[in-house]
Amino acid sequence: MHFFKPLQVTLLIVFTLNSWNAFSQAKDSKLNVLFIAVDDLNNDLGVYGNTYVKSPNIDNLAKRGVTFERAYTQFPLCSPSRSSLLTGHRPDVTGIYELQTHFRQNLPDVITLPQLFKNNQYFTARVGKIFHYGVPGQIGTNGLDDSISWNLRINPKGRDKTEESKVINLTPDRGLGSALAYHIAEGSDLEQTDGLVATEAIKLLQEKGDKPFFLAVGFYRPHSPYVAPKKYFDYYPTASIPLPEEKDNDLEDIPEAALFTKPAHWGLNEAQRREVLRAYYASISFMDAQVGRLIAALDSLNLSDNTVVVLWSDHGYNVGQHGQWMKQSLFENSARVPLIIAAPGVDPDKKTGRTVELLDIYPTLAELTGLSAPGDLEGKSLVPLLNNPSETWDKPAYTQVRRTDFFGRSVRTERWRYTEWDEGKAGVELYDHAVDPGEFNNLANDEKYQSTVKELAEILRKGYR
Repeated sequence: MHFFKPLQVTLLIVFTLNSWNAFSQAKDSKLNVLFIAVDDLNNDLGVYGNTYVKSPNIDNLAKRGVTFERAYTQFPLCSPSRSSLLTGHRPDVTGIYELQTHFRQNLPDVITLPQLFKNNQYFTARVGKIFHYGVPGQIGTNGLDDSISWNLRINPKGRDKTEESKVINLTPDRGLGSALAYHIAEGSDLEQTDGLVATEAIKLLQEKGDKPFFLAVGFYRPHSPYVAPKKYFDYYPTASIPLPEEKDNDLEDIPEAALFTKPAHWGLNEAQRREVLRAYYASISFMDAQVGRLIAALDSLNLSDNTVVVLWSDHGYNVGQHGQWMKQSLFENSARVPLIIAAPGVDPDKKTGRTVELLDIYPTLAELTGLSAPGDLEGKSLVPLLNNPSETWDKPAYTQVRRTDFFGRSVRTERWRYTEWDEGKAGVELYDHAVDPGEFNNLANDEKYQSTVKELAEILRKGYR
């Protein structure tokens, strides 16, 4: 049997008490929340291992908190995803599968995440896109916003909106909001809608920072059309743009229902795809600069030590993998999202590989701030992972998407992705991320993996009941 020496025991007690006191004091004070949403952002960021894309400000934010390396959307489309996250319910409960229906038509009495804070005497404000509205068509409006969630709503409209006629659309049969289209803008960051979003949010921090606040800041880029000032395009010479890996005959073992982009790449050649990727990455770097302005203001106003910062995207984004673009697929690039949480009392610069969902943000923020959340939330608080990123965790992540008359449903564990289209009648997919992170080899029909298929099919059914 081993015993600690007296000095070791004393040091251990002091260290434990100091750690507990730091987190306890952070929870006892009334923490603010800075809730940063980014539209159509995938994981092409430095902190997630992409060394080509320049995202220094998001990377620095990650150093302040915990980066979730396997975070997933519940539905890779703006309104279904946002409705799910902000109500704390899965899409099959909200009933939102498209971009037109307001969630309160189906859940009139639901308490949204910002509404919970408003009901607890927080000042709640929205600047930009948090609940859904169309981009670029509804920029400057309230769109499908939820008025009772906020004390204040601000809808900036910048030069990108007024200069839509200058946008180059490489897929002219598609509307600008779902087109591979871009504009290299003249002028400064501050003239663009996202620049105005950051400016208005900073003003609110200056004016309201002395009282508890829930400030939601919704950036529009890199949602298409990809618009950013010229200097950000200059970061990415077209000839140097790396295209995602593709393999011959890749689509032969993929169900037809799995494909959103038809034909592959919507017919764009390699030069055009590099042109699009350059614009998407320029938009990421432009948006990243606005995040930097926001965090710098938080620091200069001495609010960082009493504010939980969450940065998330509503879904991932395909940029050519399997010939696919944008969202509305169940491949990893479409389902996986960036998620970073920095909170007082939480050790900085940590990463966790546990599978988590955007649904988990609602109960997490409620626990961090000591608020009583509705009892029917379907997510799970991430506080255990904030305290210990290696904490035992057996919660899978579920993502679904709708085709014309059926659904695709997918479950992601730390190793596997398993997907059924129309309950398997329109195809099944199984990918082993331990050896195939690009999801090139569908193992669903391989005899060697039938026990895995059976196990994951049961997990999938449990998730959708």
